[in-house]
Amino acid sequence: MTVRDHLQEDIRYLGRILGQVIAEQEGEDVFNLVEHARQQAFEVAKGNASLEVLVDLFRNIEPERATPVIRAFSHFALMANLAEDIHDDFHRERILDEGGAPDSTLNATWEKFREAGVSAADIERSLSAGLVAPVLTAHPTETRRRTVFDAQKHITELMLQRHAVQDAEPNARTEDRLAEIERNIRRRMTILWQTALIRQARPRIEDEIEVGLRYYTLSLLREIPALNRHVVDTLTERFGADLRNSAGQAIVRPGSWIGGDHDGNPFVTADTLDYASRRAAQTVLKYYVTQLHALEHELSLSDRMTSVTVELVALAGRGKNDVPSRVDEPYRRAVHGVRGRILATTAALIGEDAVEGVWHREHEPYGSPQEFEADLRVIDTSLRASHDEIIADDRLSSIRAAVASFGFHLYSIDLRQNSESFENVLTEVFATAHVHPNYDTLREEVKIELLTRELQTPRPLVPRGYRGFSEPTQRELDLISQAADSVARFGEQMIPHQIISMAQSVSDILEPMVLLKEVGLIQANGQGPTGSVDIIPLFETIDDLQAGAGILRELWDLPIYRAYLAQRGDIQEVMLGYSDSNKDGGYFAANWALYDAETDLVKVGREYGVRLRLFHGRGGTVGRGGGPSYDALLAQPQGAVDGSVRITEQGEIISAKYGSPRTARRNLEALVSATLEASLLTVDDLADRARATQIMSELAQISRRKYSELVHEDPGFIPYFTQSTPLDEIGSLNIGSRPTARKQTKGVDDLRAIPWVLAWSQSRVLLPGWFGVGTALAEWIGEGEDRDERIAELRELYESWPFFTSIMSNMAQVMSKAGMDLAELYARLIDDREVAERVHGVITEEFELTREMFSTVTGSAELLADNPALARSVRRRFPYLLPLNIIQLELLRRHRAGDSRRAVSRGIQLTMNGLATALRNSG
Repeated sequence: MTVRDHLQEDIRYLGRILGQVIAEQEGEDVFNLVEHARQQAFEVAKGNASLEVLVDLFRNIEPERATPVIRAFSHFALMANLAEDIHDDFHRERILDEGGAPDSTLNATWEKFREAGVSAADIERSLSAGLVAPVLTAHPTETRRRTVFDAQKHITELMLQRHAVQDAEPNARTEDRLAEIERNIRRRMTILWQTALIRQARPRIEDEIEVGLRYYTLSLLREIPALNRHVVDTLTERFGADLRNSAGQAIVRPGSWIGGDHDGNPFVTADTLDYASRRAAQTVLKYYVTQLHALEHELSLSDRMTSVTVELVALAGRGKNDVPSRVDEPYRRAVHGVRGRILATTAALIGEDAVEGVWHREHEPYGSPQEFEADLRVIDTSLRASHDEIIADDRLSSIRAAVASFGFHLYSIDLRQNSESFENVLTEVFATAHVHPNYDTLREEVKIELLTRELQTPRPLVPRGYRGFSEPTQRELDLISQAADSVARFGEQMIPHQIISMAQSVSDILEPMVLLKEVGLIQANGQGPTGSVDIIPLFETIDDLQAGAGILRELWDLPIYRAYLAQRGDIQEVMLGYSDSNKDGGYFAANWALYDAETDLVKVGREYGVRLRLFHGRGGTVGRGGGPSYDALLAQPQGAVDGSVRITEQGEIISAKYGSPRTARRNLEALVSATLEASLLTVDDLADRARATQIMSELAQISRRKYSELVHEDPGFIPYFTQSTPLDEIGSLNIGSRPTARKQTKGVDDLRAIPWVLAWSQSRVLLPGWFGVGTALAEWIGEGEDRDERIAELRELYESWPFFTSIMSNMAQVMSKAGMDLAELYARLIDDREVAERVHGVITEEFELTREMFSTVTGSAELLADNPALARSVRRRFPYLLPLNIIQLELLRRHRAGDSRRAVSRGIQLTMNGLATALRNSG
């Protein structure tokens, strides 16, 4: 049986069991309705029937009767996802078993390095500040509950067992084993069926913190150190690079926004930041205790059988380590003592309640992760001195790699706040301290002069204990004060980043520095300030991206900031916003603005001798910068990935990437591979860069104009968007703690990017991922005598330039999930029929033009010719979406007509959850 046949058989198998569960739990009547809808949906998908068949089937359906149908198709989609994931992994593993090295694997990267003759010196220079940081964000667009995710995990494991039994040689117990596996799958599916798909209440930030930490226990605590070990070992052994004293020793060092991102989220406070930092530290310290306990049992080596170093003897005899039964087992005694000290460290940093018993009180807590690592190094050195490398290279080496990767902090928490809030806080603080009565009214140059002066003096602005500020200002001051406490407790790496959203000037970047000075995270000594926090401007809109290099040039011309940057290693991190730039100017214009801005940033960085580290604020969807991370990093301008990169991970993308050790390793490896290749290989070698830049600039300009004509200038667009999508209903989905809008407004500018994208995906328009591209390509190509020559130019760029290839490929992925026939049904929800027909006509016309121009430029009649896996998904999985969309439309119609029954609103929420699950990107 081929891989493809296995997939079809698995989908049918899981669908059969789900059908049995539905019939058993809901009755034959419901099962027959679901089965009839399924058959009709596949007929519509094949083109043998129109959507009106499904519209008629669900017209006026009672919401209570619709609920099990919604749940059934949500589960069908979930099972199809599960089967596809299993077979994608199977296919990948088969390639590796056969000796292949597919792109995005480190084996492929090492081979590319060998062929290119990459030197040890190049590697050492590039990784001297090496960092690959997946940053789990405070945008929890994951619509699935943890319980549903767990059920999916168990069913996946059972399906893998089933494959193992089927692939083994048949024997007398084969059928019994298969029957037992099926019984367990049916049991899990029954539990899943009786589990609510969506939350009753909106999650608290503490809940989001726990969800983020869960991925560490599932996979990241093991996979990040294992990958770091592999990278260092390979670069040392195969390429001769010495990374012992560089950041490259642990190239993957994760981050988090959860608990520290207070931009527009009033629920992030000093308490949530304290909770986030304590729970992160507790998680990693508990992991060390567990691993040390296992190591203690494993290292049963007797000093009667092997020799040990003097340092090991001293470590084994330190404190209360002597255990009579282990008198001849110095390694066990040594590890026993190290474990006692880690337990004592946990009690000191987290609290006595975090440790069971009182044994830890006999031990001294570690003062730093470096002290802990020094003791582990004593054990390692002793083992190697006795030729026990095979023992040292196992669990002990894994623990040491974990310490290098996580320290006592686990991940680095980013603080993020918008520039307007910083200005408001300082205006109040300066007025209270009699520095200036109206700071926010000052000209930019006067602001810079005042801020520079404050950064030179150690004088505090806020008297100790003063609580007379407004609530927003006090909340901000309390939060940064807590940041200082967390750093003092857990180390500088706990909170090493301050991000300024909507950074549009030099003063925007200096303002948080003054506030950080107030709590001691930045110190002033009369000369250049020093500190442990990177100051990171976030350039979000297209105009801000275009202005970014100029802002940095002006910033770096300030001696006081240049001195601060020097003591931070002359590394300037800059964050790039994908979501707001897309919402601002559309898909193509935003992507070109990002690429162009990166080019300018690299140029000015080289001019000033500053090393850039770019932080990509990517969402899960293409409209928010999503798409394959490996391809995206290789599509950056040459020099934009200089040994380091940070990248946001959010929502269902987190569970898809890091929900199991296998997928975590694969996705982490892809990030590292792309970073190494983009840093050390030529990946952006254009024959005529000036011409390519001219073409992209012209395309971006046309695309932005087309996008703006609709989104920003057409008075009918806002009514069309708000009424033809479930935008208003998204706020009730309880997918996160953050409000759906920054301000109470219906304007696109103030709407957060997540509901903007989620709403368009629900109505199957997916406008943020393609609108404007068709017009741009068509107008640029034109109808003149040079038409064929221009098409040839674009085709050459598509085939040779990773940037343009990625843009077109990601767009095709989005368009393959869109459905203009469904969009037309959603447009019927609009009150003004003229607006509905006109705007929908504009969208449909642009969609068809974009598909036509994609074919013209790429030479492919199919959108997914280069992505057969997604093409397979669209064919097999997307018919399950049709009943969900049609029922959602019916319930939206009733809800907006005044039907306030709980079953109606709950049904809408369930359809949104099901569609987000099936589309595999909610925002």
